[in-house]
Amino acid sequence: MAHTSSCTRVGMRLLVLASTSAVITASASAQAPTFITQWGTYGTGNGQFNLPVGVAVDPSGDVYVVESQGGRLQKFSSSGGYITSWPVTLPAGVAVDLSGNVYVTEAYVDSVVKFTSTGTFLTQWGGFSYGTGLAVDRSGNVYVPDANQNRVHKFTSEGALLTEWGGFTGPDGVAADASGNVFVVENVGGRVQKFTNTGTFITQWGTYGTGNGQFDYPTRVATDANGNVYVADYGNHRIQVFSNSGAYITQWGSAGSGPGQFSAPIGIAVDGSGFVYVADTNNYRIQKFGPVPTPTKATSWGRLKRMYR
Repeated sequence: MAHTSSCTRVGMRLLVLASTSAVITASASAQAPTFITQWGTYGTGNGQFNLPVGVAVDPSGDVYVVESQGGRLQKFSSSGGYITSWPVTLPAGVAVDLSGNVYVTEAYVDSVVKFTSTGTFLTQWGGFSYGTGLAVDRSGNVYVPDANQNRVHKFTSEGALLTEWGGFTGPDGVAADASGNVFVVENVGGRVQKFTNTGTFITQWGTYGTGNGQFDYPTRVATDANGNVYVADYGNHRIQVFSNSGAYITQWGSAGSGPGQFSAPIGIAVDGSGFVYVADTNNYRIQKFGPVPTPTKATSWGRLKRMYR
């Protein structure tokens, strides 16, 4: 509680002690992050988009965007300055490893394509059916949701299959945190599931709805350096943020085209400094936010008494 010029320390102590049943609690949730910038309009030119569905950030802060109908990947600076682009076939998702290599899922040809950060082709592999979002962990392993087989496949960075696991309903997005946990979003199932990196189930959260922690066709997922989990809530036109174990933290967004509003967001990425990039799909743009402010701590009766003795 802040000290103010209109109330002495003694007066404040008497006010607190007079309310023996009071518990003054600051918001346990974080505030929504601040809108920073946006770029993109509908079109085929540099910096324009035709249904952007995937976004990723490399260790240098450059931003990669794939368009499901644009047939290309575009690379930008962190403020939206166009850098380069190269063709891909009907892309659905994009991810970047710690070395700056870029991975793209080509959903309708059932493949992952690996490029250098400037677009030089490195390798390509399949082994799944309709892969959408994808993720790369800190060891360079690649996770691909398989929407047709309702599975997640884990590959090496060169495409060798390591393991796979199932039991999903419409897996769409996947993310891996710094501790090796893997988060899978089910757009039909309307939930997030958390696993070890070998597929052992840990926990889950989410149901269909519009309330905090509920989803309407969630699509993609990302994690930040603190392990918080960000989910693109497509049907509710918003982003929701959770702790690593699924506790609700905050949300932002509503249907619309203004700053901080969305129209069916799909792709989401968080950079190393906590800035959040959202592929605002039907608004044909990328929006940048954040970082999410740290939640304030609850102030209890006992803590208040100690503060004003």
